[in-house]
Amino acid sequence: MKHYLVTGGSGFIGAALVQRLVRDGHRVRVLDDNSRGHTGRLAGVLDDVEFVQGDIRDADAVRGAVRGVDGVLHLAAVNGTRHFYEKPEVVLDVGVRGILNVLDACRADGVGDLVVASSSEAYQTPPMVPTPEDVPLVVPDVLNARYSYGGSKLISELLAVNWGRSGFDRVAIFRPHNVYGADMGWEHVVPEFSRRAVEAIAGHPNGPVPFQIQGDGRQTRAFVHIDDAIDGIVTVVDKGEHLGIYHVGNPEEVTIADLARQTVACLGREAQVMPGPAAPGGTDRRSPDIARLTALGFTPRIPLSAGLPGVVEWYAERARADLGRIGQAAE
Repeated sequence: MKHYLVTGGSGFIGAALVQRLVRDGHRVRVLDDNSRGHTGRLAGVLDDVEFVQGDIRDADAVRGAVRGVDGVLHLAAVNGTRHFYEKPEVVLDVGVRGILNVLDACRADGVGDLVVASSSEAYQTPPMVPTPEDVPLVVPDVLNARYSYGGSKLISELLAVNWGRSGFDRVAIFRPHNVYGADMGWEHVVPEFSRRAVEAIAGHPNGPVPFQIQGDGRQTRAFVHIDDAIDGIVTVVDKGEHLGIYHVGNPEEVTIADLARQTVACLGREAQVMPGPAAPGGTDRRSPDIARLTALGFTPRIPLSAGLPGVVEWYAERARADLGRIGQAAE
């Protein structure tokens, strides 16, 4: 049994990781300011967790949270594409100041085990697909706010690796790839498509459901269910090597158009996909090469066809409730 600090532990991935660590018998301390997360995600284990309310940008709060633990799992970040465009300075501040505070605190308290969450956004448009961990990390355009998140993760990797060369027993990095699940917030493609499907179905009770997307729909992504993602992250925590970088994901690719069709089909209807202008800063294909993680024993178990229906219905229930409230307010 170990004593871990999980930063960002009330976020979507962080909370799922905390739940798993507690079930596995570890002691867990969480540092989060709940600006985007909430302790409801820790239902069932909150009494077994030490929760520290604090901002990752507050060096004193981070030092206090790190004190006395065996290892730090650093997940605190501002994620969600909308946030990249609307508040890129906050995305960068949390990302860069956060990792510096964590590294400083670990060094000061002699905590030698650090696992850092990066992102597939760190390499943005990959030179090959499936994409291995050793591709160049790139910020294609510093003037495009879209890259604030990827830039912060690129910097985080540089800092973690180079600080980790001395003063640490192990620093490992994992890059999640399009994790999806219930209660991840609306700023991601699966929740957004679920809401859009509910609204489109409400407006078109019969026939194919018009479904607007960005781009021509041929762009691909590879989605990994939250349960598989946590299995992958725990594999890195348990077995990851010093200065090792690991892609966490499921290499099963799906086009955005097909994702739209599957989302609407989960709600019992057929989608008429309507292409639109592509989002600036997007990439045509993304799918991880997970051979490094597979070599440590990880295998994703949940294909999109099995994981998507329950997740879509979770968001659809809430989207329908929102529509009902809007309808009542308009009466």
